[in-house]
Amino acid sequence: MSYPLSKFHFTVEWGGTKIGFTEVSGLDVETEVIEYRHGASKEYSTTKMPGLQKYTNITCKRGTFASDNEFYDWFNSISLNQVDRRDITINLLNEEHEPVVVWKVKNAWPTKIQSTDLKADGNEVAIESMELVHEGLSIQNE
Repeated sequence: MSYPLSKFHFTVEWGGTKIGFTEVSGLDVETEVIEYRHGASKEYSTTKMPGLQKYTNITCKRGTFASDNEFYDWFNSISLNQVDRRDITINLLNEEHEPVVVWKVKNAWPTKIQSTDLKADGNEVAIESMELVHEGLSIQNE
């Protein structure tokens, strides 16, 4: 019997670094619809054609560690019309730690960083998140 893949065992690689995350979301691709109808058409509806592809922002969440400024160093590299764009690879792994689904993200850069919230009576790990914009996402089932 075959079972669906579990989603809790994955790696994220960017710029030669592997970073452990608790969550990655926003791996969406959408094709916009172009509607067209010429005036002499016998149909009283539009023709729908595929248009540009659109990608949602990717959000990566991880625990906050002392003296780990990798998120902030990348975010602070942004200046007017200049940014350190990186290709990112996200691997969903099997029990042997081998990739079974691979998402390749093209020309990503951070658009938002969110630090952890602080709560005096909380009992959770401090989580920070980074939102990435990008110019392409391909999915490969290995």
